[in-house]
Amino acid sequence: MTTRVRCLVALTSAICFVPMTIAPASAQQKDVKRFYRIVGVGDTMMGSNFPQPIMPRSLTPGADPSAVMGRRLTRIIQSADVAFVNMEGTIHTRRKPHKFCRNPRFCYVFRSPPHHAAFLKRAGFDIVSLANNHAGDFLGPGRAATVRNLRRVGLVTAGIDSKGLRSGIFKLGDGTRVGIIAFAPNPGTIQINKIARAKRLVRALARRSDITIVSFHGGAEGRRATRVTRKLEIFLGEWRGNPYAFSHGVIDAGADIVFGHGPHVPRAVEVYKRRPIFYSLGNFFTYGRFNLRGYAGIAPVADVRVTRKGQLMSMRIHSVKLIGRGLPRIDPKAKALAAVKLLTRRDFPQSGLRFHKNGEITGPGIGR
Repeated sequence: MTTRVRCLVALTSAICFVPMTIAPASAQQKDVKRFYRIVGVGDTMMGSNFPQPIMPRSLTPGADPSAVMGRRLTRIIQSADVAFVNMEGTIHTRRKPHKFCRNPRFCYVFRSPPHHAAFLKRAGFDIVSLANNHAGDFLGPGRAATVRNLRRVGLVTAGIDSKGLRSGIFKLGDGTRVGIIAFAPNPGTIQINKIARAKRLVRALARRSDITIVSFHGGAEGRRATRVTRKLEIFLGEWRGNPYAFSHGVIDAGADIVFGHGPHVPRAVEVYKRRPIFYSLGNFFTYGRFNLRGYAGIAPVADVRVTRKGQLMSMRIHSVKLIGRGLPRIDPKAKALAAVKLLTRRDFPQSGLRFHKNGEITGPGIGR
């Protein structure tokens, strides 16, 4: 497994003067990798204990991720240089304040116990998006407690529209800096609908990062929300952004990878300016209170290799299916790959992307 060093970039830093010996150029370059493997997964809420507990029996404090998610899937995540997840919920023990739900058919309040944060760490994840509608289920105090619990175990967070919480930097052992910033249409998050501001924030993060990842929680939801419409998408009266315009805009501003989630079903992929866009990674690990029929029960796991300058060298999809009430496992039938292939051909017929049985994606803009 790749050895990694995790840290957060502080807002201020001390200046130290240390005697330095300059190594030959060849020795300096030896420790820097040629390529970096980055894995991304979509919506994750591993069970809630509020108001009543609905959680997997296997996900106990100290649980082995391989026993919960299977060895193959766990190995894929743990072997990456950087692994990303969208945490759609809160992690703490507070009982209030929480949001008020008028219609329980469409509204849920999620609260997961703190040991779920430690599980994400053991599973191999490094960076976490909190830009989504359920990150605010326990309002500002719940967001703050969630950040504390995630950072306490060494995870980098992004997506809350407050100083020091909008973005984060994950530092690899060779000094490579991987920046993460996340957007959504919901109160307390960095707004996906304000593309000009999003571009400014991405541009600023890209100046501090070698590789820049943008996450967005946007687009309509449900089994009919599989298409990239290239228009503003509205769901239950909420403006959920224009994922196409947003993704192109942030890449123009310096993003190297775009991970989308929010529709709860897979969507197409695109390569724009030699940078990958995954328009929806679907439901990765959503337990207990979700409709997992059809496309909602399968998820693509994005697996890309990029250079230190963010150039896309290879691109792959691992197919996951959700079993039982929502436990993720590698799907030998590769239904998520088939879905993304079909949707990409429908939404981006001129892309020239080719999908192979082993999950690899080749075509224009990928590789040298």
